Amino acid sequence: MKFESTYEDWVEGRLTQSEVAAILGQCERTFRRNIDRFKSDGLSGLMDLRISKVSMKKAGKKGIDYAVNLYKDTFKGWNVAHFHSVYKTEFKGKTSYSWLKTVLQGAGVVRASKKVGKHRIKRERAPLPGMMLHQDASTHRWVPESVWDLVVTMETTLACIPACCCWTSRLWGWCRKSWPRF
Repeated sequence: MKFESTYEDWVEGRLTQSEVAAILGQCERTFRRNIDRFKSDGLSGLMDLRISKVSMKKAGKKGIDYAVNLYKDTFKGWNVAHFHSVYKTEFKGKTSYSWLKTVLQGAGVVRASKKVGKHRIKRERAPLPGMMLHQDASTHRWVPESVWDLVVTMETTLACIPACCCWTSRLWGWCRKSWPRF
């Protein structure tokens, strides 16, 4: 075992505690605790007792077989959610939906559904007011014997004309701000 060989190297002085702890993938304090356990109980003292304990809530083989056989014999083809609701009400089942689904899928009675994909669909962001401004300028003969320039600013997102100006090259004409929507 890795612990025994590194422990012997530490006892003989070839390695320090920090080096042994790094080799074992633990901190120095855990290595010192393991030394105490190893001296008192040997290799069995190093076993993690949490792993060997069986949960008190674990369903027995009988309960698992009962749920699988009930689905196979009586409710074959049913949706697992519907089967779970009937299982809880009529058959007094005390297990959760996710446990029941996992057991049925593990037994091969129900197929796991395909992954749907991303939760959110990527869409192009909607433009905000002020982001889609268009400006157009053109020359017109609105008044006899003079040429006027018309400059229109259009707001596409709000569908309005926030500014419109008309002038000649010599004389400022008129300017109207905030025309109503069209």
